[in-house]
Amino acid sequence: MVHAEGFAAELVAQGYAAPSVKSRLGLFDHLSGWLEEQGLAAAGLTPECAERFITARRASGYKTWVSAHSMTLSLEYLRRVGAAPAPRPNQAGRSDDVLAAYRRYLADERALTPFTIRLYLDHARHFVEAQPQGLELARLTTARVTAFVRAECTRRNVAAAQYLAVALRSFLRYLHVAGVTPGSLAAAVPAVRGHQASLPRGLDSETVQTLLAGCDRGRGAGLRDYAILTLMARLALRAGEVARLRLDDIDWHHGELVVRGKADRHERLPLPVDVGEALVDYLRTDRHQSQGRALFVSARAPYEGLRSSAVCTLVRHACRRAGLEVVGAHRLRHTAATGMLQAGASLAQVAQVLRHRSLGTTAIYAKVDRRLLASLALPWPGATS
Repeated sequence: MVHAEGFAAELVAQGYAAPSVKSRLGLFDHLSGWLEEQGLAAAGLTPECAERFITARRASGYKTWVSAHSMTLSLEYLRRVGAAPAPRPNQAGRSDDVLAAYRRYLADERALTPFTIRLYLDHARHFVEAQPQGLELARLTTARVTAFVRAECTRRNVAAAQYLAVALRSFLRYLHVAGVTPGSLAAAVPAVRGHQASLPRGLDSETVQTLLAGCDRGRGAGLRDYAILTLMARLALRAGEVARLRLDDIDWHHGELVVRGKADRHERLPLPVDVGEALVDYLRTDRHQSQGRALFVSARAPYEGLRSSAVCTLVRHACRRAGLEVVGAHRLRHTAATGMLQAGASLAQVAQVLRHRSLGTTAIYAKVDRRLLASLALPWPGATS
């Protein structure tokens, strides 16, 4: 295939090792030969055609590169250079225009982060695709909305069902504001009953040290993991906030870190010495350069900035590596908050570090601090003073 040389150059630029480039070029060459046998050119490489190729490859006895995912890099490259056709949308017509406009609304009017926009849009698209073929959005009914939510809730846990409800209400409100539906159908989304809110639980200092000690700081990936865990345990960063950090967000001169929080809010936090040292150690290694300015990048090609899901996975792996009970990334945020309270910080100070808009959100941490609870407790009637 005439595009093999360009494909190889792109793989090298993305950081793939020579053996990996060679094996992927082998798949690329097999694809070229198969297309020629079928009397097709790259212009005929539709998703259905790619699936037929993978089926034929498996039938020929190949044991590697025989999944649909194996074709991802090849197809993306051929589409980018204009050799292969772009995939057809799942639903053509007005619904695609509505979803595109909804994306712009979330970014421009709501100022949501790219991660949140992607989640909201995924739920909106799933809702649209679940409707009967040919049904216009203007003809949506309360019954259809409610039936969709009830059916989806049976396949999701409580947290996922609650997020679906929130995202769907947002989309339905937008449809009304944009004039797609005559009235708002947001109220048709039934409430999802959740579990009783649990108290935030932080990790004790010994457990945190064990978690950090489990990172192999003799390797670049270990230094990266150590820096991330230190950031989360000391500055209470969320997984998404860690993933959004850029090299330019570190102000070494003033000893500050710019955190990109919810609703695209940018706030500065002081950079503790131990956190700064962990970041320096990581940045001084043979850290792979990504095409962007992401602070934390993957340890394997393609070297891209980490996503929040990767940060969460990193925390779980760190727990297993250290022989600890597996906890979520948010537990490190709770660890930082409870640690500040135990060190004598006020709720207002903790709220500032956690970047809470309301002190009431931070007040839940007072429930796990006996010293603060004792200061709020009223004397027992009739007790001696």
